[in-house]
Amino acid sequence: MNDTLIKVEDLCKIYNPGENEVRALDHVSLEIKKGELVAIIGQSGSGKSTFMNMLGCLDVPTSGKYYLNGTDVSEMTDNELSEVRNHEIGFIFQGFNLIANLNAIENVELPLIYRGIDRKTRHELAIESLKMVGLEKRMDHKPSEMSGGQQQRVAIARAIAAQPPVILADEPTGNLDSASSKEILAILKKMHKTGRTVILITHDNGIAAQARRVVRIMDGKIESDTINPDFDQEEA
Repeated sequence: MNDTLIKVEDLCKIYNPGENEVRALDHVSLEIKKGELVAIIGQSGSGKSTFMNMLGCLDVPTSGKYYLNGTDVSEMTDNELSEVRNHEIGFIFQGFNLIANLNAIENVELPLIYRGIDRKTRHELAIESLKMVGLEKRMDHKPSEMSGGQQQRVAIARAIAAQPPVILADEPTGNLDSASSKEILAILKKMHKTGRTVILITHDNGIAAQARRVVRIMDGKIESDTINPDFDQEEA
């Protein structure tokens, strides 16, 4: 059985090809196995956001290959990429991206509507995922009636409701205080423990230290790829 979920080979992303070209990604190769908890860390301008856009099928590489679950997604059309994003990847962003006039359940249900899931099933999935993030008492609340940490938990519930194989979290604690950040990281670790593949994109060493594996990006290249010796599997 092949347990490789993500395989990136010689990936390049070049902006303004020619004299003033910018190599946002410069021959990056990487494999991520099913069920891993990986942090991709880099400073602003390092290429980590470009890399996240590639992994999330939000953009296509200039050259190189990207296999997701054994399928080459690097040469897909926009419509095909949209399908992949819809079914394979759960996104958690720094901005919670919730719809202001919808309550928590309705926000979580929204992507499930696009997936064609019937009303009863999506309602059950939304309730289940909100319970997983500890919001069973806030299901009828709108974003304005919740704290930042609670809104981010709704965003996580939305990302995991359809049970996608990959959870891609881009600076998921960027807008939160330290107590809320801790809660969100604990939830992401819990996801990992249930077998999800969780990829954290961050510039923060403290957050990267929560992951089992840390990939550092600098100048569009992978600078290091290490297993965190202090990672506590039990705690996770």
